[in-house]
Amino acid sequence: FGSSHFGSSGKCESAPDSNGTRSRRRCGRAAMDIDLLNPDVKEERAKHKLKRMIQSPNSFFMDVKCPGCLQITTVYSHAQTVVLCGNCNVMLCQPTGGLARLTEGCSFRRKVE
Repeated sequence: FGSSHFGSSGKCESAPDSNGTRSRRRCGRAAMDIDLLNPDVKEERAKHKLKRMIQSPNSFFMDVKCPGCLQITTVYSHAQTVVLCGNCNVMLCQPTGGLARLTEGCSFRRKVE
């Protein structure tokens, strides 16, 4: 393969010391700007679900409280159908392309496993 773009041998070279022995030197590489072992939480959440350090889904189940009768209904965060209250038939959320949009006045909380 002959010569490379990284120098004659492609390795870091060391120069002889005053004693005549060769010592190790660092290559001309810069230090990392980010900490790969302790990533920032905001940056991790912004990444694609498969590109995170620990893969995790973007979806979740939530308890939605009906503003009329105060009944709690479990709803999927990415629901693809209109979810109605079981008691008063009020629309709790409507589907969009991604996350379901909650109706005004509805409150929710993430369900814990």
